[in-house]
Amino acid sequence: MLLRIEDDMKRELTLVRAPQRVVSLVPSDTYSVAALGCGSTLVGRTDYCELPADVAARVPSIGGTKNPRVADILALEPDFVIANQEENTKKDLEQLVQAGIKVYVCFPKRASDGLSHLAKLARIFRVEREPAVRELFKRGYGAISAAEKARAALTPLRTFCPIWMKPLMTIHSATFISDILDLAGAENVFADRMRRYPLAADLGNARPLPEAELAGKDVRYPRVTMEEVVAHKPDIILLPDEPHPFSEEDAEVFRALGLGAKVVRMSGKDLCWYGAWTAEGLPRLCELVQSLR
Repeated sequence: MLLRIEDDMKRELTLVRAPQRVVSLVPSDTYSVAALGCGSTLVGRTDYCELPADVAARVPSIGGTKNPRVADILALEPDFVIANQEENTKKDLEQLVQAGIKVYVCFPKRASDGLSHLAKLARIFRVEREPAVRELFKRGYGAISAAEKARAALTPLRTFCPIWMKPLMTIHSATFISDILDLAGAENVFADRMRRYPLAADLGNARPLPEAELAGKDVRYPRVTMEEVVAHKPDIILLPDEPHPFSEEDAEVFRALGLGAKVVRMSGKDLCWYGAWTAEGLPRLCELVQSLR
């Protein structure tokens, strides 16, 4: 059956059948494809697609998300590639499109966006009516609903969540991480802080470029100073193990600020992985935040 579907870049893809040979350039999508019962279609993955373990063991890697080996992808003869707008480079994706491969680009910014994307994948693979898939969506939307209900009855904890240590970087509200934190009752203290250009401006040492000159620049991941962290007075500081693997030494740096904030290292997947992971990751994140009250 002919299927026309639009990706997050507003590009329409026409599919005459479910994909048979898939390369996933997104770790959470590799997990989601397997969760939909379609792991057998995967023929390529990135170095960071480590789950499910059996898929990672069977499927060859084609490099990182930022530097995939395009020639290796083409050699696998995929009929479908799953990519992410901010994880994968435009140049690499254009090469794949020019080679005649259907490239589906996603860009979820909210937990609900991630489940909507998962629903599109289910349609693409023609498995949306499968009982196990319906149960997966029930758990995913149930996790969001339960988190929203609990969040409405709680005073959120002021939260600092860095994503990189050197330079120190964090997240704006227009990110998946910020949304999933908010659902869990963790209020992002830098929600309204956009990234400024150049670097000196982001650190408060130069005049930032005017908005008219920011076209094409991602302003959702600001570089901040320790002084800004102190000034924002977070109740808790969450240190994920990805994309940057925050260490216990890093945790001690934040504890030494004397804020009295609880500093906790945690799974980055529960913050970053959208789609099928939300069904289990969001409840776990809610439990963690609740334990820090």
